Amino acid sequence: MQKIGIIGAMQEEITPLLALFGEHEAIKLGGNTFYRLTYKGAQIYIAYSKIGKVHAAITATTMIAHFGCEKIIFGGVAGGLRSDLKVGDIMIATSLCQHDVDISAFGHPLGFIPESRVFIDTDSALNAIARQVAAESSIDLKEGIIASGDEFIHDAKKKAWLIEQFGAAAVEMEGAAVAVASESFGVPFCVFRSISDSADGSADVSFDEFLDSSAKICAEFVKKMLDRILS
Repeated sequence: MQKIGIIGAMQEEITPLLALFGEHEAIKLGGNTFYRLTYKGAQIYIAYSKIGKVHAAITATTMIAHFGCEKIIFGGVAGGLRSDLKVGDIMIATSLCQHDVDISAFGHPLGFIPESRVFIDTDSALNAIARQVAAESSIDLKEGIIASGDEFIHDAKKKAWLIEQFGAAAVEMEGAAVAVASESFGVPFCVFRSISDSADGSADVSFDEFLDSSAKICAEFVKKMLDRILS
């Protein structure tokens, strides 16, 4: 039986998904709750990691090492950095980086960790499925680099810095950690985000306003991806 893990960072990001699938079993492990259900002959595990890279890495690792998930899909919301990204847009990460890693004092580039690299690429096959779902749903799917760090970005200068240093299209707080954990175990993964704010200086206002609607957009998109993966 195929096993697939789906992660969001906040309860609000997985609530619409659980509502779409209906009946599920709650399993408490490692200070978190994992929701298991059967869908189209596969076991699906859904969890919200809690905010931040540490929790996201723990959740992804648990899904892979404990529950045996063979694919990881991370969905949720993010702040857009690129001018063409508007509220409600969906984008997939082509690669992810940790913008708050800095050992440049030792001559390394920003975001670099020894025995790793600055950018980790997402899975091309899962990304292709996302593109197919978007095309069938008449969604103008965006693509680009997502930068992750343990900081809610709402400063214009920091946004410009993320674009300059990493070529980032969007910013959030978990995706790169999921990327590191998944790649470490050799598990295909994809990360996509619904843009909940335009990272235009009013992120602290627009984030709350658009969180619920963006999470619903992501939930519908994840379900359609699963339909195609399991068809």
